[in-house]
Amino acid sequence: MIDKIIMDGLAFAFPLFIMAVGGIYSEKSGITMLALEGIQGFGAFTGAVIFTLMQPILGEGAHGLVYIAILMSMIGGMLCAWLHAVLSIRFRVNQVVSGVVVNILAMSLTTFLTGLLNEHLTGEPSNKIWLGAAPRFSIPGLSKIPVLGAFFRDIYLFVPFIVLFTAVAGVVLYKTAFGLRLRACGDNPESLDAAGGNVSRTRYVALTVTGLLTGLGGLFFAFSFSANFSPMIYMGYGYLAIAAMIFGNWDIGRTLAACLFFGFARSTGYQMILKLGMSSDLSDLFLMIPYLLTLLLLTFFSRHNRPPRALGVPYDHESR
Repeated sequence: MIDKIIMDGLAFAFPLFIMAVGGIYSEKSGITMLALEGIQGFGAFTGAVIFTLMQPILGEGAHGLVYIAILMSMIGGMLCAWLHAVLSIRFRVNQVVSGVVVNILAMSLTTFLTGLLNEHLTGEPSNKIWLGAAPRFSIPGLSKIPVLGAFFRDIYLFVPFIVLFTAVAGVVLYKTAFGLRLRACGDNPESLDAAGGNVSRTRYVALTVTGLLTGLGGLFFAFSFSANFSPMIYMGYGYLAIAAMIFGNWDIGRTLAACLFFGFARSTGYQMILKLGMSSDLSDLFLMIPYLLTLLLLTFFSRHNRPPRALGVPYDHESR
């Protein structure tokens, strides 16, 4: 049971984490990011469509098909994030309103297009795109260690990408000149502008990174938890990633801890459901555990958080 809690907890925490890192990039640049839900859904949809269309061409078991889907999901997430960027930066729309609009648009558009695609391919307007189970692997030797071996067993193919991209994102954010400019955008954009930096360009780049990372997280959820793309992808995962980011005080390391906490809470609840043979009504209650914990944690700890000082404030170069 402990092994299953660890493996399922990590499987939930990793995509949540990469989405939260995307949110950190956006909000560190000064752009409020409530659009993670829509971005991850649109990214998952894009990857799922390309996966489905390429299968007849490359073959169902073709090596590299999943990698193509990963790339396209990141591009799809990037395009969706650009919509939020244009609305927030170019047109200075209220960033909360922009995020909500992107979420609603992504959900409506992908649901409609999924039905349209299935009707064209199969003659039935189904709202699901079947993907199948994502490939997994285990690390020889380490996966045999009692208890701790669960961290290295049946790892989803997406996990190495998440680890790599997160490491690069952390180095760029905290150890490079660009990362310094990005953080200045969220704390004091006037100082960056006075030093010759371009606030708008930096924010566009930050939201590009947000889209790339969040699209990857969306495809991970689609492949791992449901084995298909459907409207069920919009299950509040984006909002949970935002909560992890806030609970982590916009710090990548602390946000990882928050995501692991949510992941293990969810997997523990699910394993308790299976162990006790609970009814569907009670099982739904247990699956609410991460969201209830989110509410409690934010209630008691958010007062100590220090968000970027210019978060949500449009910047006008002409008014400086």
